[in-house]
Amino acid sequence: MNRKTGLDIRTLLAMALLFAATLGAQAQSGPGKGYVNIPKGAYSVVAEVYSKPGKAEELRAATLPLIALVRSDPKNLVYFFQEDRDIPGHLIFYEIYATQSDFEAHNNMPYVKAWFAKLPTLADGGVKTMKMEILKAEGN
Repeated sequence: MNRKTGLDIRTLLAMALLFAATLGAQAQSGPGKGYVNIPKGAYSVVAEVYSKPGKAEELRAATLPLIALVRSDPKNLVYFFQEDRDIPGHLIFYEIYATQSDFEAHNNMPYVKAWFAKLPTLADGGVKTMKMEILKAEGN
């Protein structure tokens, strides 16, 4: 699939594996046990962005500080920032919030707005997102 038309099969596979790992963490008694506290129906987002040619390092450097900032937000339940090993500058975000309004509040944070303001010079085509709902089986 052309990278400008949306998520390709590798991206979808990576998201499925990440989601499966998240669900598997629910059964753990050690690290990751907090995932059982993610409410059914929680608002999750998978987003991707591609750097412009020659801008992969600059986009990565502009994005890395978001990890600590987003994870310190009490409304953020899960936040992963990843880069495609085969396509440097192809960044994938996986985020979970209890509600859509929590996610919208996240997008209105000054550091998120500042990041989005940098994208026209760093990213090819902006950010593509999939907005999803967390499904859970009974007892999970």
